[in-house]
Order: sequence, then structure tokens, then C-alpha cells
Amino acid sequence: MAKKTLKVTQVGSPIRRQADQRATLIGLGLNKMHRTRELEDTPAVRGMIRKVRHMVKVEGE
Repeated sequence: MAKKTLKVTQVGSPIRRQADQRATLIGLGLNKMHRTRELEDTPAVRGMIRKVRHMVKVEGE
């Protein structure tokens, strides 16, 4: 059985954001605009996405 994944794309700039939000984007592998990553759907990843939900677009929910 394949693990469920989420496609996460950065659509907002981290400029003038809090340092922990910038660090969360880097932790997700998104440190440049319009960069996309396929991440495993886990509670930890969901929590990181929730923290920066205003700067990312999520597909595959």
C-alpha cells in the first residue's frame, strides 16, 4: 500500500515574517517562491503546514 503524500507549493514570500516561520519553510524544503515538494502525510508535516498555511498551497488532501 502506497503512503499518502501531500503536494506543497510555496506561494508567499518569507520576507518580513517571523524567524520560526522561515525555519518551518526551510524544514519543509520550501525556501524559494513557487518551489514544490511532495511530502509524506504525517501529523508532524501537517503541523508544519498549518504554521505557514498563509504562505503555501496544499494539494492532495
